[in-house]
Amino acid sequence: MEYEYPLFRPPSEANSLIFQVTHGCSWNKCVFCEMYSTKSFKVKKPETIKMEIEKMKSLGSKVNKVFFADGDALVLSTPKLLNILTELNAAFPNLRRISAYAKPKDIAAKSVQELTELRQAGLNLLYTGLESGDDMVLKLMNKGETYQSSVEGMCKCKKAGIKSSVMIINGLGGIQYSTQHAVNSAKLVNEIQPEYLSTLVLSFPFGIDHFKKRLHADFTLPDTIGLLDELGLFIANTDLESSIFRSDHASNYLVLKGILGKDKEMLLQKISNAIQKPEEASLREEWERGL
Repeated sequence: MEYEYPLFRPPSEANSLIFQVTHGCSWNKCVFCEMYSTKSFKVKKPETIKMEIEKMKSLGSKVNKVFFADGDALVLSTPKLLNILTELNAAFPNLRRISAYAKPKDIAAKSVQELTELRQAGLNLLYTGLESGDDMVLKLMNKGETYQSSVEGMCKCKKAGIKSSVMIINGLGGIQYSTQHAVNSAKLVNEIQPEYLSTLVLSFPFGIDHFKKRLHADFTLPDTIGLLDELGLFIANTDLESSIFRSDHASNYLVLKGILGKDKEMLLQKISNAIQKPEEASLREEWERGL
């Protein structure tokens, strides 16, 4: 398989066969994201995808998971996606999960019936970076989404029976918008009830000055305790039934794992302990987080 790099995938797709059905991101304007900054968006030709599936067909029964790259495969029309899904199922008889990154607006652009057809054809998990539930923070970061567009897309996803794995970025509102970012992000996930929920900490791969230049505004990231306070406020305001929660990305200072809501109090206690006694909390240092 020949890839156009850089190539990204969620950690849980480490053992998946990856097919690039698009290159780059069709939006690619988020202030905080550098993932596809070196790429121009383009859709791979159907005949090329078909040829690549044929090349990998020899793996046969060894393939049980497939992930669609790059940034947002859901920009493809439903007929194109259905054709790819049909070819994948024919090539790999033990295929049990097909997943992709997707933006809320791209999901919302499809009808529930279309999404149901995609799920029935094997697309059963979408990874979505919600980033925040606060419209002011989303606008500041040029996300191209709103609270309402996120709700619309993710609720359609749930109605169609497609599982969702969503992400919130701790610290995205800076010190100035920390409280509203935490509270409104909790409100958002409460409304959509995702199967999987994760948080990571805002990081600056090219430095804070580069980030501020893209932002065109001053920005101060909360310190470690401030980030933990924000994370605690977010979790405290969640009202989730059975979302599997992870805060174990390389960027996170404190590793947390549980199910929201049954483990809510346990997670809040761990955060509280870390704030009160950081020297005993095994908080990751910058070098441990690879930042």
